[in-house]
Amino acid sequence: MGRKENPIVSSNRELVALAQWLRDQRSASGHSYAQLAVLAGCHATTLQRAASARAVPSARSVRAYARACGASEKKAMELWLRARRRDVRTPGGGSPDPLGIDGVEALRAGLRRLYELAGRPPVREMEERAGTGRLPHSTAHRIVGGRTVPRDIHQLAGFLTACSVAAAEHPLWIDAWRRALGRVAPSSPAPRTAGAVGPVVRGGVAVAVAGAGYGPAGGAACDRPVPVPVPVPEPLRASAGLRLALLGPVRAWRGEEVLATGSPQQRALLAALLLREGRTATAAELIDALWGPEPPSQALAALRTYASRLRKVLDPGVLVSESGGYAIRGLGEGALDLARAQDLGAEAEKARGTGDLARARALLNEALDLWDGEPLAGVPGPYAETQRVRLEEWRLGLLESRLDMDLEQGCHAEAVSELTALTAAHPLRERLRELLMLALYRSGRQAEALAVYADTRRLLAEELGVDPRSGLRELQQRILRADPALHEPGPPRPAEHAEVRVRPAQLPVCVADFTGRTEVTARLVGLLSAAGRTDMPVAALWGTGGAGKSALAVRVGQAVRRFFPDGQLYVDLRQEEPAGALGAALRALGVAGRDVPDGLAERSALYRSVLDGRRVLVVADHARDAAQVRWLLPAFAGCGVLVTSRRRMLDLAGARLVELDAMSPQEALALFTRIVGERRVAAEREAARYVVAACGFLPLAVRAAACRLAARPAWTVTTLAGRLADESGRLAELEAGDLAVRPVFEHCYTGLDGEQARAFRVLSGSADPFLSVPAAAGLLGCGPQRAEDTLEGLVDAGLLIPMGPAHYQVHVLARLFALSLPAP
Repeated sequence: MGRKENPIVSSNRELVALAQWLRDQRSASGHSYAQLAVLAGCHATTLQRAASARAVPSARSVRAYARACGASEKKAMELWLRARRRDVRTPGGGSPDPLGIDGVEALRAGLRRLYELAGRPPVREMEERAGTGRLPHSTAHRIVGGRTVPRDIHQLAGFLTACSVAAAEHPLWIDAWRRALGRVAPSSPAPRTAGAVGPVVRGGVAVAVAGAGYGPAGGAACDRPVPVPVPVPEPLRASAGLRLALLGPVRAWRGEEVLATGSPQQRALLAALLLREGRTATAAELIDALWGPEPPSQALAALRTYASRLRKVLDPGVLVSESGGYAIRGLGEGALDLARAQDLGAEAEKARGTGDLARARALLNEALDLWDGEPLAGVPGPYAETQRVRLEEWRLGLLESRLDMDLEQGCHAEAVSELTALTAAHPLRERLRELLMLALYRSGRQAEALAVYADTRRLLAEELGVDPRSGLRELQQRILRADPALHEPGPPRPAEHAEVRVRPAQLPVCVADFTGRTEVTARLVGLLSAAGRTDMPVAALWGTGGAGKSALAVRVGQAVRRFFPDGQLYVDLRQEEPAGALGAALRALGVAGRDVPDGLAERSALYRSVLDGRRVLVVADHARDAAQVRWLLPAFAGCGVLVTSRRRMLDLAGARLVELDAMSPQEALALFTRIVGERRVAAEREAARYVVAACGFLPLAVRAAACRLAARPAWTVTTLAGRLADESGRLAELEAGDLAVRPVFEHCYTGLDGEQARAFRVLSGSADPFLSVPAAAGLLGCGPQRAEDTLEGLVDAGLLIPMGPAHYQVHVLARLFALSLPAP
């Protein structure tokens, strides 16, 4: 079998899983590396390096390794691709940094490096991956040879796709391509104050600053922000002069200049993208929206043509390509008439809830004035037809609300003519007829009011075979009785639950020095921004204590606020049980305290009723288990839920589990640098790297260590590193005010049963922090199945880290905590 291999050590967990899988396949085959080399047709050293986890190996060597072992090449390439993607998304380690590209030569070198990281795929394979017509193999050959660069953005996007670069990273490479070719002026980073975090626009693509950046060589470069490609939470002035209209014919202006929006199908594409409010629409969804179930044979080509034409008409970076689809983002505040009308309607509802009817009427009139005839007029396609009906229904709802307030303020005589015209146009709309009856009665026209009821009853019977609704029948009886209360306009009768529609904004303040987490942020934003398109999204963020789940949840919540215009609820389930949390949420949503029921089930039912029809984000932080969260789940698909927990919410139906583990070494060093200061770290960078490694790259530990150092000007980084070198006292050193690591592990440990607690102490005493199921079974003296169940239980408790199929790791700080416990 040859000499013993070195332990696997890498911050790239997917690379660790790949290396361990390769080693397991070799062990199963019984071959030495010399024998594998003969079977694979390559050098034994190449195969050893492939399974060393020192760097992501080439695709060819991984295929050869798997083939020689008689293992699945498909499985090997799946593991390799995950490892390669994790490596590319982690700045440093030789991965190219698009933010550092400032010329054609640097661009050529960066593209060549992407090709190498992709495993040097054949150029014809690259042509297939890129998509039809985007990257001819002859062009790919010249690009990877350094003889040319992509001629346009579509060719560049094809090259990036062929090299397996994540779509979220494409805007940064497009910006680098533009800078290198002089298509736009290079933009220098905006001046930043300590802890400043804000939106940045690069190449017309809106991104949000997530923390410190990194230089091309992998060191921290905290004078540059790391962009997170997420939807911008607040409107930017990226397209200050661009205005668009949907509440009438689909039109566009730049200043006073009317822009050509093209053919009906092209306007249908523009409308479909605008109605998605920044969310990405796939090509299949857009084809279905424009042509329905029977699209023409060249529908995809036509769609791309329309998108290309719109991109030329709109401001740069507004229409973006993403994951094979399109989205419109970065519009200025008030640039879209529909968004403006929605904001005015929400403000009017809030003003009415506070009793300011005059302001509420004015706001509704302003919103209604934005309509210019039939919405989406002249736009073809089934999607436009559906949205036309929805928008017209919404307009009528706004009209009814405004007319209701007219009557409340005694303007019944003025309202009669408008209501008469509306009931003629919408004869089956009973609420309009009810308002007309009330307006006529208050105007001294009792007989006409009763005639309206008789006409309504006859019409409903003839057309639908039904009687008028109870509210209309009750109003007729009150008119017949000459109820004195009908003559005096006053406040509306209280509903069963007096609800004031308010927009809660309960998310805590974002951490000012938040750093990294680009990939998981983009994934969570993508999940939550789908609210309203399919079922209600539920994202369950889990990971060990101290990994920064709460800070990330708040940051993601702020990033997706624009997708939840009716508010954001925040619940800390460490402080509140479900009943208390529901009571607080109901009061925040405008339900009077006296109307909040006592029972948990009744509170949950009322909570779902209040949220029906609203687009609200619910952030449930520090959940103990799925049972706590279920009571807080809305029923309306337009809402979204983000849960954080140390446990995997396997039993939370419909939840998408997203794991948050320790930071990469570069992210941890960047966080440490932002807190301590660039000058102190630059002088002792190696010591700083040791400090973050001693913290196990755990954000809580890194922050505690950095805060201790920042508060002690007399200390050097080397001083702190020396204090952390003593493992017996390291946990005590990682305390700064309420930032402390030991209580995190104590909380996890106290939740274990006796068998799990013993297993944790035994496994933590192992010399190898990486444990396979057979190795754990040997240490625990039990069978593999029971060992795996125990290991999974420790993962759920937040004390072990899963490292791939049947492999686990004891975090360095968890091991130190275990060593401080009594021996098993």
